[in-house]
Amino acid sequence: MTTPETDATDAPDGVAPDAAHVTEVADRAAAVLAEVATAVVGMAPALRTALATILAGGHVLLEDVPGVGKTLAARSLATALGLDFQRLQCTPDLLPSDITGSLVYDPATTAFEFRPGPVFTGLFLADEINRTPPKTQSALLEAMAERQVTVEGTSHPLPTPFHVVATSNPVEHEGTYPLPEAQLDRFMVRLAVGYLDPADEADVLARRLGRRREAAPVRPVVDAAGLLRMQAGVEAVAVDPDVLAYCVDLAAATRAHRSVEVGASPRGSQALVLVARALAVIDGRDFVTPEDVKAVAVPALAHRLTLTPQAWATGVSPSAVVEQLLMEVASPAATTASRPS
Repeated sequence: MTTPETDATDAPDGVAPDAAHVTEVADRAAAVLAEVATAVVGMAPALRTALATILAGGHVLLEDVPGVGKTLAARSLATALGLDFQRLQCTPDLLPSDITGSLVYDPATTAFEFRPGPVFTGLFLADEINRTPPKTQSALLEAMAERQVTVEGTSHPLPTPFHVVATSNPVEHEGTYPLPEAQLDRFMVRLAVGYLDPADEADVLARRLGRRREAAPVRPVVDAAGLLRMQAGVEAVAVDPDVLAYCVDLAAATRAHRSVEVGASPRGSQALVLVARALAVIDGRDFVTPEDVKAVAVPALAHRLTLTPQAWATGVSPSAVVEQLLMEVASPAATTASRPS
């Protein structure tokens, strides 16, 4: 059985890690993705971006049709990262206390004691989050932004690391509630998985027949402490000022686009640079290129845009707006943005 590795060396805050440290984080990220791929087929690009988001300290929204493996992907990623995992099936009658926990009377002590909810875990999966009303969805806002929940005036810190992966079904409207803009903005990226191509779908069937059981085993590659050290390595990577300016320009361009009523918030430009930085480390680099930013622009920005009614009526999508801006907004030359000075 694979033993989770936990002996990475932290890099000092604000200091670029050496080549060995970057290589170590990249190797462990590759091992995590390889282990997840033993159970999840045909989702390599989405899983790579999801892992980069977790390494960047963020939360992931998987939005796609039912049956493409969103829940399996979240569970497999949590297992490979060695995180405690809790799954909550969202329903219309779910209450905020079903997520955060509540005060429960203990007859033995004649006092109310806090009983933690399922959000007190390493990776929390909110399955079909759009099936629960906005009041209950809002119970996650504080948890996602501040890594704590407040019940009856008392704040309770969440475990570290803590990440949310939520799934959403965009094609079914009966009994669902749109995610409020504030909720969407808390997700660092929104990913669409899409249908498998025929070869991958055939591979899924062959694997299921071969193992003769439903469950696909995934082994831990790192543990929670190892993930924190990987995240520390990502945090130590500096970013060239030209790349930072490019992230700001992209976010600002969404606010000025004729089809956009409300553009990306500053949290959007922050998501761009943070996930791009993690992608760079996954690729074994200690510097961020404009191509890293372009690779995460749609997942990091599109869900933050509110389009005008005219744009919706003509079939414009937020993703199309971001893709258009990637062609229009000038990016730094690769030679000047390849390594921070």
